[in-house]
Amino acid sequence: MDDEYAKFIRRMNPPRVVIDNDACEHATVIKVDSVNKHGVLLDVVQALTDLNLIITKAYMSSDGGWFMDVFNVTDYGGNKIRDERILNYIQKTLETDACFLPSLRDSVGVMPSSKEHTSIELMGTERPGLLSELCAVLTDLRCNVVNAEIWTHNERAAAVVHVTDESTGSPIEEDSERLSKIKQLLCYLLKGNNGLRTAKMALSPPGLIHTERRLHQMMFADRDYERVEGKGMTRAKDWSSRPDVTVLDCIEKDYTVITMRSKDRPKLLFDTICTLTDMQYVVFHGTVNTARMEAYQEYYIRHVDGFPIRSEAEQQRLRQCLEAAIERRSSEGVELELCTEDRVGLLSDITRIFRENSLYIKRAKISTKGGKAKDTFYVTDASGDPVDPKAIDSICRQIGQTILQVKQSWRSFSPKPPKETRTAGFLLGNLFKTNFRLIRSCS
Repeated sequence: MDDEYAKFIRRMNPPRVVIDNDACEHATVIKVDSVNKHGVLLDVVQALTDLNLIITKAYMSSDGGWFMDVFNVTDYGGNKIRDERILNYIQKTLETDACFLPSLRDSVGVMPSSKEHTSIELMGTERPGLLSELCAVLTDLRCNVVNAEIWTHNERAAAVVHVTDESTGSPIEEDSERLSKIKQLLCYLLKGNNGLRTAKMALSPPGLIHTERRLHQMMFADRDYERVEGKGMTRAKDWSSRPDVTVLDCIEKDYTVITMRSKDRPKLLFDTICTLTDMQYVVFHGTVNTARMEAYQEYYIRHVDGFPIRSEAEQQRLRQCLEAAIERRSSEGVELELCTEDRVGLLSDITRIFRENSLYIKRAKISTKGGKAKDTFYVTDASGDPVDPKAIDSICRQIGQTILQVKQSWRSFSPKPPKETRTAGFLLGNLFKTNFRLIRSCS
């Protein structure tokens, strides 16, 4: 009955989106106003992020039964969004009820149905050469990798891989002997020398799946936020670049206040909001600001049960999880982009060349469309240090300089920072009057 009432309220008060290209000198301003529901903020941020938009500023308020957000967005070149097709798509996507239906959120989904391929989830120990070995096993077992995304963090590796049968292009039949063999071999590779933490392979549930959100969930479930003493991220150069996350009580307003400072990068807001949502926290008020390559986020939150965080242990766990969410997608290493005609075994061959030249793949995104392969790799040397440019040039010549190229960072195109830079504590004194003024202006 409650679900039917909620649907009725949404139908009577459909989401409203206002897109303004004149209100801000450097960005397109998008205002979203709708009935409030847990996860709505993530739905909106996910929709904007999936369009490869850069969110430079955001203001959020969801007290009571209403949700209101204001986003300043640009493209990767730091320009306003002028393309009418993109603007119309944003309007249509954010105003449709489908954007706010729980079925999309609960199934974590925007990727194609598993009817087109077999979706495999992998979790195990991170090490150099791992992706190359996984690809070689899949190729030997006559599997073609259609799409994949691989993340590594804190000595752990997670991947969502979509495969088809090499000869037929169809999904691999479930409960088959072949699938059991795939699981056995991949889990053996993923376990590595770590006898304490198990390797896992599972088939993704049927239906839609948002790969990046699923990777966050997998690494969170694997407790990658727990630091490995003496290894990986404990190196001095890594500690110096870690995000600064604080969790404080706001007793007078009965909230928990989170502030985060980190290097700015695309999809940063999605990563933090995704983690808060999946940990069952609700953002009631918030502000996001980026300047001089730094991002500042501040949120007033409560648990879904309506209470702020009461224990120091829970505050510490939230800090660790948000640090991990920021670090998982940090652009570690040189970004290489491969564009060529797709063929069976291509990924296995490319990753083998990387391994033979002592390149360490820290993160990768594999995609194929219309017979073309477009893959992105983030690589370091075998010790996790920057790669010698001469080694990169040599590998590009070996594979083909028109096929494999060093990709220019989005930061090279970032707009000039605004004159004003928000500092910690800005929201603490001004949040409530600011957000409620915004609400009145949009009503």
